[in-house]
Amino acid sequence: MKCPKCQYVRHEVEEVPDWQCPRCGIAYQKFKPEAKQVNAEPAVTPPNKRPDKKSGTTFKDVRVLILLLILLFVALDKFFVKANTSDWDQPLRVVIYPINGDESNATSTYIKTLKDGNFSQMNQFMRREAARYGIVISDPLDVRMGPVIAEMPPMPPAEQNIVNTILWSLNFRYWAFVVDTYGGPKPDIRIFTMFYDPKVYEKLPHSTGIEQGMLSIVHAFAHKQMAQKNNFVITHEMLHTLGATDKYSFANNQPAFPDGYAEPDKVPLYPQQYAEVMGGRIPLDQMNAEIPKGLNEAVIGLQTAWEIGWIKGQE
Repeated sequence: MKCPKCQYVRHEVEEVPDWQCPRCGIAYQKFKPEAKQVNAEPAVTPPNKRPDKKSGTTFKDVRVLILLLILLFVALDKFFVKANTSDWDQPLRVVIYPINGDESNATSTYIKTLKDGNFSQMNQFMRREAARYGIVISDPLDVRMGPVIAEMPPMPPAEQNIVNTILWSLNFRYWAFVVDTYGGPKPDIRIFTMFYDPKVYEKLPHSTGIEQGMLSIVHAFAHKQMAQKNNFVITHEMLHTLGATDKYSFANNQPAFPDGYAEPDKVPLYPQQYAEVMGGRIPLDQMNAEIPKGLNEAVIGLQTAWEIGWIKGQE
């Protein structure tokens, strides 16, 4: 028999009764060992299940708050700007800022020749098209020449996604605010036009117009013979800032039927005589279309007119 308390092992002959431990004297059957105290290790919470810290505001919380405030500001700014520019009860002030896109002497020389009158065709086009839709204002646009900008604007991101686009848009708007030294009334729409020598550049990057902030980056040729085509591109991008959408296929640049056609009900359908300004080209047949020579060969279609607020109820 082994004592449960002192661990003494009985011999065959002992002086005490069989039920009693010879060493410590306890009764074997009545002994109850004390509960052992176990120092439990604190439970380790898996990293992905750790409780939220409530001790204070973290840096991440501050960044999220700042981003939310910026997005709120952008949304409110877009709402009020859109409301002011969709009434068409007074001319929209459009300022065009030339930029020497290739930093060449030829382009610099061309930019020095530009004046407000170089963009008067835009005024004429918008006046003519507004009258077709019953807009009573005599001059929808007031296009002015802005100061030459020496600094290059931030280009749209190569990888297009929501985050990159938002960050670029905010960066572009900040850049435009910093470099804008125009001395006249505050513009409703600002178009930064980058000019390139056509003897060096046969093809230009894609122009971009964003409705948020009423800003646009246009790539144009620095030659007087290209002035009318430049005005077409500038007007196309300007209409983007007013909410107009592209109406051509990004795969082959062909106008999309019917919204990208100037006369979708024409019989026979081809060839078309004009380009819908957001369709970008004059459809010659189902597979071919040509770039218009200028705004005199362009019109604003029904869908575009609805998008910029000239007609109501268009679906």
